[in-house]
Amino acid sequence: MQQQIKSSQVTKRAVFFLFLLFIVFVVIFSRFVYIQAAKEVQGVDLEELVAKRWSQTNVIDGERGSIYDNNGDVLAEEIPSYTVIAILDDRFDSYVKDPKATAQSLSPILEMDAERLEELLSRDSVQVELGAQSKNMSYEKREEIEELKLEGILFREDPRRYYPKQIFASHIIGYTERDMSVARMGIESSLNEYLLEADGEITYQEDGRNRKLPDSDETIKEPKNGDDVYLTIDSRIQMAIEQTMNQVVEDFNPERVMAIVANAKTGEILGMSNRPSFNPNEYESIENYTNYTISSRFEPGSTMKIFTLAAAIEEGVYNGDETYESGSIEIVDKTVNDHNGGKGWGTITYDEGVRRSSNVAFSKIALEKLGPEKLYSYIDAFGFREPTGIDLPNEATGLIAEQYTIDAATTAFGQATAITPIQQVQAATAVANDGKMMKPYIIDRIVNPNTGKIDFENEPTIAGEPISEETANQVLGILETVVTEEDGTGRPYAIDGFDIAGKTGTAQIPSESGGYLSGENIYSFIGMAPKDDPEVIVYVAVDRPQLGAGQIGSEPVSMIFRNVMEQSLQYLDIAPSEDDEVSSVQKSIELEDYQGESLEEIKTTLTEKELQVIVIGEGDKITGQSHEPGTQLISGEKIIFLTDDELPLVPDISGWSLRDVYLLGKLLDIGMEVNGSGFVQEQTPEAGTEMDELSRMSVSLSKDNEDEENIGEVAEDNAVEEEEQEFFMD
Repeated sequence: MQQQIKSSQVTKRAVFFLFLLFIVFVVIFSRFVYIQAAKEVQGVDLEELVAKRWSQTNVIDGERGSIYDNNGDVLAEEIPSYTVIAILDDRFDSYVKDPKATAQSLSPILEMDAERLEELLSRDSVQVELGAQSKNMSYEKREEIEELKLEGILFREDPRRYYPKQIFASHIIGYTERDMSVARMGIESSLNEYLLEADGEITYQEDGRNRKLPDSDETIKEPKNGDDVYLTIDSRIQMAIEQTMNQVVEDFNPERVMAIVANAKTGEILGMSNRPSFNPNEYESIENYTNYTISSRFEPGSTMKIFTLAAAIEEGVYNGDETYESGSIEIVDKTVNDHNGGKGWGTITYDEGVRRSSNVAFSKIALEKLGPEKLYSYIDAFGFREPTGIDLPNEATGLIAEQYTIDAATTAFGQATAITPIQQVQAATAVANDGKMMKPYIIDRIVNPNTGKIDFENEPTIAGEPISEETANQVLGILETVVTEEDGTGRPYAIDGFDIAGKTGTAQIPSESGGYLSGENIYSFIGMAPKDDPEVIVYVAVDRPQLGAGQIGSEPVSMIFRNVMEQSLQYLDIAPSEDDEVSSVQKSIELEDYQGESLEEIKTTLTEKELQVIVIGEGDKITGQSHEPGTQLISGEKIIFLTDDELPLVPDISGWSLRDVYLLGKLLDIGMEVNGSGFVQEQTPEAGTEMDELSRMSVSLSKDNEDEENIGEVAEDNAVEEEEQEFFMD
């Protein structure tokens, strides 16, 4: 009986256990069915989880947009750079076995202390980077290290921003951090939304050994490259600015230098530069962040007289033959003196007063002929109160003095009122362009590199019409005499073969304690050419140059102006006047298309015309040339020919200017990595190396060069007394 009871209890427990097991099975099965249907557990999508676990996503790098000049020459680009990686773990086949020897080999190339390198190479790590000096290296430096064949030394490739022309237009272009993470200045900053890239990605499935599954679907998100920006800057004109500015800085050590070249008809900025400048590839050492040509306002000096003269002519109150007594003039309780200490030149005509840059003449024009109210209306019409709206960041406004009676007189001849160089250039376009004042601009177009679509395109814009065509022509005629007549202050700015209309300026610098600094001035000149139909406007200002005995302030200014204006006219195919003799130094030669021609015949012809002919290769026929047909070269300049030699050798470019270096790079279709400024001292590859598969050259420049090219004559000494913009207030 007891056994039956026990047996019955066992049976019940078994049944209960089976029942529980059935319930668990039903629950699990139901959960399984639910999961299979919903594909979700606790809010987690199982399909997504599996996909993530067995999927691999790789980034496809987008590329930051490039910046080009108006000829398509690259000014800023993304290039590969390299970081040295040292493998220290002996589990790898190649690792650093001898830290001391490796450090000694790398030390001179990386310019790092050998002991510091040895310390890094001796660490208990799998791998190490070798400090800042080992990052952002060029391909040439990588090759130099690879030639050492050091065990355990590898390279990681990263993109970086590179500016191939160094200090060239650096305040315009600006810069980014090397890794392009932050845009800091200029076009790089103001157009960052256009230039900025967007990375893409590719996703695929892989197995447990991280191998791509053969039949897996790929998901590709295409990267977006940044837009390319094309500037109005002409590299040939800009190079002339940069080279002559370098010379002025070396010879006169000024505080600042500013230059602008503009197309008088359109307002396009063809060149713009400042000193101090900087190399955006070495942004850690920037001395000056300010683009003075647009962000610095200062008293313009006598260049302002151009616009006072134009206002008086437009209002019909100017008579150039009328006479007045020069020297000094009383204005309420103040005395305004002419720049020769108030001595003046006796009774002279107003035309002579313009040529001599008489402060008294322009004070009388402002107060007695125009009147302050009318004068200030033209200040407004010429745009001196407002920024021009040029497409560059941080433009300053004008600061117009008009509180006292004396302010109208001083504003008329360029003191007390402060304006920017770009405002003066904009105003000058009205004089050069039949009364139509053109808004300056520096961005030509913005292009999508993937589609070729133009996202933005600039066009000439009339900013105002402050004067008539008749007035503009009359002003140009008077300004020409400032340069051509014996008593004109602009004589140092004359250029053989071209008619220049322009005006000098010598602005005093206000002192913090009141008044003006003694003997410290900003010397300037604004010129337009050819006078009869100006195509080019050049403005130059040199702040506090250190002048030696017998030197005058026009020397550094005219050195820049004459070289830049002459180069600009020639590059724009504006021929010299047939009525004027052109000196042998300034003879220009118009190039033809020489491709396919006999090298010896062309070489002989161009050598006779005093050009330097550089030949690459030993072939008989010309297959390429450095300059486009129709280009005007000055005697003494280089032209480079490529011949039909199958194995040409790298030429010796020691002593070459930066401009010639880039012409070579363009001819050979290779990248040029340039360090320093001045003239070539070192080159990689060396001269005589075979050029087969050559893709990049590296050159080091220095200002010390005995064979420096003469890119234009220095202003001659002259007997014209230097204009000094001083007036004495009793």
